[in-house]
Amino acid sequence: MEIKVLWTDFAKSAVRSIFDYYLEHVSRNLARKLVVGIVSETRQLQYQPTMGTLEPLLEKDPREFRCILYKSYKIIYWINLDRKAIEIVDVFDARQNPIKIIKSTLK
Repeated sequence: MEIKVLWTDFAKSAVRSIFDYYLEHVSRNLARKLVVGIVSETRQLQYQPTMGTLEPLLEKDPREFRCILYKSYKIIYWINLDRKAIEIVDVFDARQNPIKIIKSTLK
């Protein structure tokens, strides 16, 4: 079953922040490669929406958030059956304090 992958404004902003950080501190080439890799990783969800593991820090939310990993980033999503879509809600640097994932994702 193929479904759409949609990005929330919050998730888009998170990816933009990642790009901006690597652009400023590393290089344009690495920033671009990282963002392309994150976006490419989510395309697999169209064909395997349940491939990600349930995110234990968000287990109390009824949306059953899942995550897939790309390098050190957790891509947080849920399957919205009403919209027949995967909703990417956050891209979170797993090197941060894990409690931040709760505060950012459940806004």
